[in-house]
Amino acid sequence: MKYVKRIRDLREDNDMTQQEVANVLGTSQTMYARYERGANELPIHHLLTLCRLYGVSADYILGLSDEV
Repeated sequence: MKYVKRIRDLREDNDMTQQEVANVLGTSQTMYARYERGANELPIHHLLTLCRLYGVSADYILGLSDEV
């Protein structure tokens, strides 16, 4: 699950807290933390929101491409 590392790295690279990203996603910080740990799978609608937030492709987040 390469996306687990990628979403954490993107958040940290953008100097955002888990709470700030959770607010953008419309979820709780606890649930977002579970996505970053891989305890819960990231829903598609959250994946799309993260792509727009960070300006990257879904392929990048999912680890299918190393091209940002």
